Amino acid sequence: MYLQLSFSLLVTVILLTCHAQSSDKCMATPGIPGTPGQNGLPGRDGRDGMKGDTGVPGPMGPPGGFPGPPGRDGLTGAPGAPGVQGNKGEKGDNGPPGIPALLDKELQLQLTYMNKRIRKLEGVLFLDGKIQHLEDKILATNGKEVDFKTSKATCENVGGSIARPLNAAENSAIVNILKQYNRYAYLGIIEGATPGDFHYLDGQHVNYTNWRRNEPSGKGKENCVEMYTDGTWNDKACNQYRLTVCEF
Repeated sequence: MYLQLSFSLLVTVILLTCHAQSSDKCMATPGIPGTPGQNGLPGRDGRDGMKGDTGVPGPMGPPGGFPGPPGRDGLTGAPGAPGVQGNKGEKGDNGPPGIPALLDKELQLQLTYMNKRIRKLEGVLFLDGKIQHLEDKILATNGKEVDFKTSKATCENVGGSIARPLNAAENSAIVNILKQYNRYAYLGIIEGATPGDFHYLDGQHVNYTNWRRNEPSGKGKENCVEMYTDGTWNDKACNQYRLTVCEF
């Protein structure tokens, strides 16, 4: 108890003395260190550092040890230059004779299947009015109107030719297509050097005609032939736009 009072009196005297003097000459006396606090919780793990350089390969193991795993495949190299062409080999022996097509069951099945598909396609187009099926030819149109030269090229590019009626039945079949589109069409007939002398594109003489009354009347100035929607013919200049009708 006596020591506590003496210590308090000493502190009071020091404080009064510092208060009376200037602040830059008064030095505080360090206090008694406090009791250490408890350790705090561990901090979070820091981020991974940068990957270090590859170390020096270790020494080779003793002989007879197990081989290590295979390394990764390297990049594919550039293709090498082609080698020199070798000499032509000798002709081989002839193989056994093949089976005639009529006796090849697999081939006949494929042909039958293809014919069925073609007939179905023809039937769909026929119902749509875009083709007419005759006994030995098919008439078809793409629905486009062009001049005679373009119409001729269009038919040839697909393996056909401009329609040319050889009889009344074929003439009527072309009319059915024209009525579907309500358009006229050029025929595969042109006028020769002699006015009024018309022939097919292959040069053969026309053996069937269905001229409109008082036609042809172009007298050498209208070298192409068009068909009206009633089936009659008229000689016409070749630069008009008419429906393309091809035959196959």
